[in-house]
Amino acid sequence: MLYSGELRAEAVAEFDLAEYLHHRQEIVNNELERAVLPAYPEQLFDSMRYSLMSGGKRLRPALCIAGCEAGGGTAETALACACALEMLHTATLIHDDLPAMDNDDYRRGRLSNHKVFGEAIALLAGDALLAYSLEFLMLNTRGVPPDRMLRVMQILIQMVGVDGAVGGQVVDLSYEGRDIDLETLEYIHTHKTGALLVAAVVTGAVLAGADEDTITRLRSYAQKLGLAFQIVDDILDVTSTREVLGKTPHKDEQAGKATFPRLLGLDASRRRAAELITDAKRDLAPLGVRAVPLLAIADFVGVRMS
Repeated sequence: MLYSGELRAEAVAEFDLAEYLHHRQEIVNNELERAVLPAYPEQLFDSMRYSLMSGGKRLRPALCIAGCEAGGGTAETALACACALEMLHTATLIHDDLPAMDNDDYRRGRLSNHKVFGEAIALLAGDALLAYSLEFLMLNTRGVPPDRMLRVMQILIQMVGVDGAVGGQVVDLSYEGRDIDLETLEYIHTHKTGALLVAAVVTGAVLAGADEDTITRLRSYAQKLGLAFQIVDDILDVTSTREVLGKTPHKDEQAGKATFPRLLGLDASRRRAAELITDAKRDLAPLGVRAVPLLAIADFVGVRMS
């Protein structure tokens, strides 16, 4: 007889994450294609679509759907929120790449938005996606009680604002070329990158009507996963190439960015990421096979280091 932990390990081993992510990517891409159609003013919509439809794994939408499934819901319930998260994420990437921010000429293997449309239109396209993401969520979510919708909206607004991505970016910029302690570095990573990963998993669970214990466990999982994800990104910036990354490598070092390899070294950074992934998976233990996609995604983040 298999115990629950063994059953879960067996289920993860048999789970086809590539197929799962591909299917979620496909349904999200189809929905996004319909969500942002060419319109007037053409330059703005072209800019929005250029970045929104530029590829990518759609990891945040997949996490939202997986969070909903772990909470007892369905992919259909989470689809509008998953698309809204991708719009929010795309907006942050457009703004991140601007010369006043991280100043990167490439994103997902092609020219950054501002290199094609200019800085002003790129800035406005990001703003438009931020606003439209919430409108799209409200207009396209079906069968979810108003109190859950309000909670989802609050989480998204918080995680993209001063307590999330924006706050993390500000602290990140303020520490360029400066010494940094571990606590501040973790603040940057958990806010600038981790916040939207937390938002993805938790909003999915809220939409499903999950109980508070499940939501707490999923939030803890996502917080650890988000920090591990960014540590791995820091490592890849040092060890990988533009062809693999889809963006310019070694940018963090050249800009004097605060990163885990810079503070701890590569080996210690790898160990820290691996510990976080292990702890994140432990948070999911009581959820059983419903959490298998989330467990597999955690393993996937770890594999990126190798």
